[in-house]
Amino acid sequence: MPEGDVLRRTAAHLDRALAGHRLLRADLRWPTAATVDLTGRTVLGTRPYGKHLLTRFDDGRTLHTHLRMDGTWRIVPTSERRAAARSPQVRAVLGDSRWTAVGYLLGMLDVVPTSTERSLLGHLGPDVLDGDFDATPGVPWAGPPVLDLPTPGIDEALRRWAAQGERPVAEVLLDQRVVVGIGTIFMAESLFARGWWPWAPAAAVTDADEVLRAARALLRTSVATGRPPASVYGREGRSCPRCGARVARGDVGSPPTQRQAYWCPGCQVRGRA
Repeated sequence: MPEGDVLRRTAAHLDRALAGHRLLRADLRWPTAATVDLTGRTVLGTRPYGKHLLTRFDDGRTLHTHLRMDGTWRIVPTSERRAAARSPQVRAVLGDSRWTAVGYLLGMLDVVPTSTERSLLGHLGPDVLDGDFDATPGVPWAGPPVLDLPTPGIDEALRRWAAQGERPVAEVLLDQRVVVGIGTIFMAESLFARGWWPWAPAAAVTDADEVLRAARALLRTSVATGRPPASVYGREGRSCPRCGARVARGDVGSPPTQRQAYWCPGCQVRGRA
């Protein structure tokens, strides 16, 4: 599933194409939104939040989309044949005279008043990439905040983390109710960066704040470069770049939400103090 870095780049692509422009075409191919007409509306911007995208319009409405496993937004010149978007995989089309954004295989789609975005995402934790998550600058996004947190995001994430007890730390990082934007790649890489075994109890992780900061730094680098880290993720059986041990793979969580975890048995020692 795409992680927070991909959603940030997707939002930026949508903004470059459509922000500040009036839609000449809007086609939502989704059962609960098929009759919604956004034609003539001006796009204010697209706000990423974790793995969600919120495209806001000048009439006070928001188009909420989620890519899930296979979804993607593609930007094509409106003058090209591809902009016709005739594929049965297309779920949404937004276009002006220059560019057309085509949403393929989107996993969620809703149109809601911008003022009620919280009703969709209020159960989620803070976004590890948001500007108010930590002291390091983030990317500002147009419009009101999604969640009005009373404290910096990292403090709220740590509060939620502290309630996880003996739950494996890898599961906690993947739980979007604790912090959003981290998936299997950045879970594995942030735990490798701090030397934690993925199945260590969350309560035993003495530097949870630094684990979250590591995830944030790695995600921000990937947003800028388009290249996610690969110290351990996807490297089962290959040499660890730090100690030379063979990278291992295991499962975290329980079906049907079981996920893969990659780690180095040499660097990420069970029971690390």
